[in-house]
Amino acid sequence: MSNFLYRAGRFAVRRRRLVLGAWILALVLVSVVGSQLGGKVADNFQVPGTESQAGRDLLEAKLSNDSGAQAQVVFQAPAGRTLSDPAVAGPVKAFLAGVRGQHEVVDVGTVTPSPSEPRIGFAFVTYRGTSGDLGVQPGKDLDASAQQLRHQGIQVELGGEIQIGAQGLGGSSEYIGLGVAIVVLLVAFGSVVAMGLPLGTALVGLGTGLGLITVAEKFLDVPTIAPTLAAMIGLGVGIDYALFIVTRHREHLHRGMTVEESAGRAIATAGQAVVFAGITVVIAICGLQFVGIHSVAMMGYAIAITVAVAVVAAITLLPAFLGFAGHSIDKLRIPGVKSSAAADEHTYAARWSRHVSRHPWRYLLASALILSLLIVPFFSIRLGQTDAGNDPAATTTRKAYDLLADGFGAGFNGPLAVVVQKGTAPLSAALPQVSARIAQDREVAFVAPDPRISKDGTTALLTVFPKSAPQDVETQKLVHRLRADVLPDARRKAGVDKTLVTGSTAFFIDISDKITSRLPIFIGSVLVMSFVLLMMVFRSVLVPLKAALMNLLGIAAAYGVLVAVFQWKWGAGFFGIDESLPIISFLPMFMFAILFGLSMDYEVFLMSRVREEYLHTGDNTHSVSTGISHTARVITAAAIIMVSVFGSFAFGDDPTVKMFGVGLATAILLDATLIRMVLVPSSMQLLGDRNWWLPPWLDRILPNLDLEGEGGLPEPEYEVGRGPAIAARVTIEEDLIAEIDGDGEAGGDDDDQPDPDLVGVS
Repeated sequence: MSNFLYRAGRFAVRRRRLVLGAWILALVLVSVVGSQLGGKVADNFQVPGTESQAGRDLLEAKLSNDSGAQAQVVFQAPAGRTLSDPAVAGPVKAFLAGVRGQHEVVDVGTVTPSPSEPRIGFAFVTYRGTSGDLGVQPGKDLDASAQQLRHQGIQVELGGEIQIGAQGLGGSSEYIGLGVAIVVLLVAFGSVVAMGLPLGTALVGLGTGLGLITVAEKFLDVPTIAPTLAAMIGLGVGIDYALFIVTRHREHLHRGMTVEESAGRAIATAGQAVVFAGITVVIAICGLQFVGIHSVAMMGYAIAITVAVAVVAAITLLPAFLGFAGHSIDKLRIPGVKSSAAADEHTYAARWSRHVSRHPWRYLLASALILSLLIVPFFSIRLGQTDAGNDPAATTTRKAYDLLADGFGAGFNGPLAVVVQKGTAPLSAALPQVSARIAQDREVAFVAPDPRISKDGTTALLTVFPKSAPQDVETQKLVHRLRADVLPDARRKAGVDKTLVTGSTAFFIDISDKITSRLPIFIGSVLVMSFVLLMMVFRSVLVPLKAALMNLLGIAAAYGVLVAVFQWKWGAGFFGIDESLPIISFLPMFMFAILFGLSMDYEVFLMSRVREEYLHTGDNTHSVSTGISHTARVITAAAIIMVSVFGSFAFGDDPTVKMFGVGLATAILLDATLIRMVLVPSSMQLLGDRNWWLPPWLDRILPNLDLEGEGGLPEPEYEVGRGPAIAARVTIEEDLIAEIDGDGEAGGDDDDQPDPDLVGVS
C-alpha cells in the first residue's frame, strides 16, 4: 500500500492543477445537485422487534388517523381572561377551523382547558404520515396561521411530534473552534502558508462531504442532527489528518528532499497511518448498523461520509496543495515562533518523559487514580432522550412544553399510548377495566376518558399520562412496570387479547434499552479489533493490550465527565444547561467508535517512533523519551485542535450536540495528556523489554503492517547540493543563528568563516 500512496502523492504534486480542479468540480457539483434535489432531513425512528414499534404498526393498520404525527397547539389567554371567554374562544375556534384545511391534516381536536389554570389549554392536530414524511412545512404553516391570534394578545406555542423550524449547524459556535485551530496551526508551524494547507484541505473535504449528505437526504431518511455531527467530526479529523502529513512533509524538505519526493514519502508514511485510522473509524461507525435502529445507522453513515472524504482529501488534495506551496511552505513566518520543532534530548517533552521514567510507580498510580475518580460518575449513567423541555428557552417548542407542564403537570408532555386489541369480551366492556387497572399505578396521573376505537371494533387506543416528566427515570420505570405487571394482569381480568405500550416516550425508552443491551458487545468487538490490528503494526502483545486498556479507561472517564455535567449538573450552567438530562442513548456507541479511530492515529504516530528507536538502540527508556520528543509537539497540536473544534460545539443550542462536544473534547484531552504523556512512559518503563514480546508462532502467522516505515520505497531524491548530512549542518547553523538573534551575543569566534559546503544552500 505504501508504494501506491507514494506514487499517488507524487502524481498529485505533478498534476496539482488537475487534482485541484477535480476537487473544486466535485465540491461545486455535489453542492448544486444537493440544492436542486431539494432533499430534507427527517427524524423517522423505527426500532423493529420492540413493543413500541409493534404498537405503532398496529395503530397504523387499524387507526390510521391516530398513527400519524400529532402537533400540539398550546394556548394561553391574556392576563385577566380565560380560554372560555367569548373574546378568546371565538378567535381560537376560527383558527382551528382554518387549520383543518392545511396540507396533510386529517383531524383537529377541540381545545382542552387546564383544570387548574383556565388560561391554558391545548388542541391536537393530527397529520397523515410520520414526522419524517412531513418535513418542516406543516410546522411552518401552523406557525404562520397562528400570527393573527398572537396579534390579538393570545399566546400560541407549538409542540408535539412534527418538526417545528429547521435545524442548522448549531449556530456560530463552531467558528470559535476554527479560530483556535488557526492559532494552534500558526504556533505549530510558525508559518501562515503551512497553517493554511491543513485548514484548506479540511474545509474543502468538509464541504464535499456535507454536499454528499445533502444529496443523500433526497433518497434516505437522514436525521436532523446528522449534518451537525458530521460537520463536527469531519472538521476535526480533516485538520488532524492533514496536520500529520504536513508535519512529515516539512521534515523531509528539511532533510533536502525535492518537493515531489517529500510529498510522496509523507503520503506513503503518515498518509498510510491516516488511511488506517480513517478506515477504522468508518468501519466502527458503520458497525452501528447492527444495533438495528435505522436513524442511528443513518447518523453513523453521515459521519462516515465526512471521515472518508477527509481521508481522500488528505492523500490527494493535500499533496496538490503541497506542490503549489513548494519550498515557500515556510514563508510568511510568525515572529518569535520556530518553524520546526526540535526533536532532541533537550526538549521539554523529552525531559518530562525521562522524569516520569525515573518515578514510574508514582506517575502510574497518580494518573490511574485521576482516571478512576473521573470514571466514578459513569456507574450512575442513565441513557435516555432529550425532549422539548431541553430546547432553548426562547423557542416555541420549549414555551409549549412549559405551558403544558404548568397547566396539566410534568407528565403531560410525555403521554403513553396503550393499544388494546379485542379478545373474548367486547372492547366497550373491557376498556373501562383496563383503564381502571392502569390508573391504580402510583406514577399514573390519569387515563384519558375517551378511548379511540377502530371502525371494525377490534382495536382501541388509551392515552395514559404519567406524573413524571418524559425523561424522568420514574417514567422509564412506569413503562417497564406497565408491560411486566400491570397490563398482563389487566388482560386476564378484562378478557382482551393484546396490550402494547407505545408512543414517543415509550419509543425512546425502547431505543435506550436496545442500545444498552448491545453496547457491551459493540465495545468488546471494537477492542478486539484494535488489539489485533495493533499487534500487526507493533509486533507485540503487551503494547496493543496496554493501548486497548488505556483507550477504555480514557473513554470511560469521558463518560463519567458527561454524567457529572449533564446528569449531576456539575458546571452545567457553563454550557447553558439548567436541568438534569439523561445521556443520549446512542452517544456512548458513537463516542467509542469515533475515539477508537482517533486514538489509533495518535498511538501509531507515537509508538511507531518508539519502536523504530528501540529496534535501533535496544534501550527502552531512551526509545520512549526519543519517541515522545519527536511526536509530542504534533500530537499536542492535533489534540488542541480537536478539543477546540469539539468543545466549541458544546456551546450550541442542541443538547445532543452539546453532549457530543463535551464528551469528545474530554476524551481527546485525556488521551493526549494523561495517557500519552504519563501512563504510556510510566507503564513502558515498568514493563521494560517485555513491551516488545511476541511469541514466535504468532509472529509467523500475523500479517506485518508497517504504517510509518519506508520499507519498499525507492531511494529518496534530494535537491541539488542538498542531502541528510548537509541538511543536518544547515540545522546546526540555523539553531546558532536563532540563538544569536535571541541572546544578542555571538556563539562563536569573530573570525569564523562560512562553511564552503553551505554556500548556496537555502
